[in-house]
Amino acid sequence: MLNIVLLEPEIPANTGNIGRTCVASGSRLHLIKPLGFDINEKQLKRAGLDYWKDLDVTVYDNFADFLEKNPDSQGKLYMATTKAKHVYTDVDFQEDAYIMFGKESAGIPEEILVEYEQTCIRIPMLENIRSLNLSNSVAIVLYEALRQQNFKQMQLFGELHRLHW
Repeated sequence: MLNIVLLEPEIPANTGNIGRTCVASGSRLHLIKPLGFDINEKQLKRAGLDYWKDLDVTVYDNFADFLEKNPDSQGKLYMATTKAKHVYTDVDFQEDAYIMFGKESAGIPEEILVEYEQTCIRIPMLENIRSLNLSNSVAIVLYEALRQQNFKQMQLFGELHRLHW
């Protein structure tokens, strides 16, 4: 199972969207405090629709608490940052990888990034853009990791409601 880690998320709607994406993909969500919202906030649940109740989510007091409670993340923790030297498509994501994203206004602190230089990854963008929307970034990287795993246990086809293919 893939793990999405949000460090100090600030915008409840982004976190709600990410939670919905985690449910749709069978991924876990890890939230590291401080959060810029209350976990029961209406905007968070609205963005997550009625899927929030099905979300596998854990909240941590800080990054050290996350590391202590997830020792298996070592060597499998990827940091998504615009400062990375490696593109996210260059990584071979393990089934139980952890993919961390920083808060919307500042990203992951450099004090953390320097410890994970080899597992920092970026989404290519034009140079005048600071960053993509957080929920879009999570979806881009998460679905690359799922693609690498052949979308294991996911529905790969759909049916029309009224007509037939």
